[in-house]
Amino acid sequence: MASNLTRNWTNQFAQPPWRVALWSVAYGSVLTVALFGNLVVVWIIVAHRRMRTVTNYFLLNSAFCDASMAAFNTLINFIYAAHGDWYFGEGYCKFHNFFPVAAVFASIYSMTAIAMDRYMAIIHPLKPRLSATATKVVIVCIWVLAVVLAFPLCFYSTIRSLPRRTICYVAWPRPAEDSLMYHAIVSVLVYMLPLVVMGIAYTIIGVTLWGSEIPGDSSDNYHGQLRAKRKGDGQGDGQGDGQGDGLFYRVVKMMIVVVVTFALCWLPYHVYFIVTGLNKQLNKKKSIQQVYLSVLWLAMSSTMYNPIIYCCLNNRFRAGFKRAFRWCPFVRVSSFDELELRTARLHPRNRSSMCTLSRVDTSVLVDDPHHGNRKSTKSLTHSEINGSKASPPPTKYGLYTDTASTSKRFD
Repeated sequence: MASNLTRNWTNQFAQPPWRVALWSVAYGSVLTVALFGNLVVVWIIVAHRRMRTVTNYFLLNSAFCDASMAAFNTLINFIYAAHGDWYFGEGYCKFHNFFPVAAVFASIYSMTAIAMDRYMAIIHPLKPRLSATATKVVIVCIWVLAVVLAFPLCFYSTIRSLPRRTICYVAWPRPAEDSLMYHAIVSVLVYMLPLVVMGIAYTIIGVTLWGSEIPGDSSDNYHGQLRAKRKGDGQGDGQGDGQGDGLFYRVVKMMIVVVVTFALCWLPYHVYFIVTGLNKQLNKKKSIQQVYLSVLWLAMSSTMYNPIIYCCLNNRFRAGFKRAFRWCPFVRVSSFDELELRTARLHPRNRSSMCTLSRVDTSVLVDDPHHGNRKSTKSLTHSEINGSKASPPPTKYGLYTDTASTSKRFD
């Protein structure tokens, strides 16, 4: 009787020190890389005006979610999962269960918004794009829906004191049915639905970008409209058509890698909770602790991969990371890296002004053979100054540099 009573009061999830140390290194690595990597991403976007695009606003929201989850949940999750004892009170128990679901929802739907923005830019290039104000409104709506979805976890979370430990759990009114139903809803709304939407969007984008022909229109005409629209919206972000197009394609490839990484990291997590919800006896096995720690580590590690992906696949984020870590002896910031973040984009209004200036006559003093040493004023156009009499081709905005009328006066 005494031995059975002692066994019931003993924390069966206590681990040997060496195992705790190994898991500490694993979770500590995730926490460090995710926190500092995402904070650098936030700094790159906020501190550099050139990075404030529609896509990057959503990436900023996603980076904030990942950094917050790493700071507030990764370490706490590990301590609770490794020791099986809750040390942080009832208030933090509610926040601990509530915030990860809200943060993951906001992060994945920010990626979904990027996919839809890319879809509209490529499939419907002549339709209006999201403005900065509209983008902020979408982000606010995403967070409102995230709070609504995660609120039941905050409302029903509580702590319970056992003889040898304290547990933090969700006290559902109907534990068996409600827990399984809620996890099924979360799996659909936070995992399956956004992945299906993004999968369809990026499949259509891939076929359009890398396919041969577009039904009902020629490929050259379509891509010409696409380049003109992106430049008009300031989304090309390249100095020249080739650079803008290459960057545009690379952004799509980067986001596809981000989405695939998210899907692989979170799949075991959702499967785990559905399986343990269907078979409650699995939660009583001691080995389930190691399974949960592994699944949780993989899910939490998704917060540290995005900054690495941005740095590897995007020139401007790479330049930003170099600037952030320029104090390291092995990091060198080149002049090209400085230009990547500091060179201002040309907006359509500025481009039109530049093209209009090419038609303005430039007055210079030249020798007049009919008046000896007297000087006369002669108007030279931009093309004549460059030694060319031919009229240049029309610009993309319909402006012509007409030199014929002015040159006749001097022939």
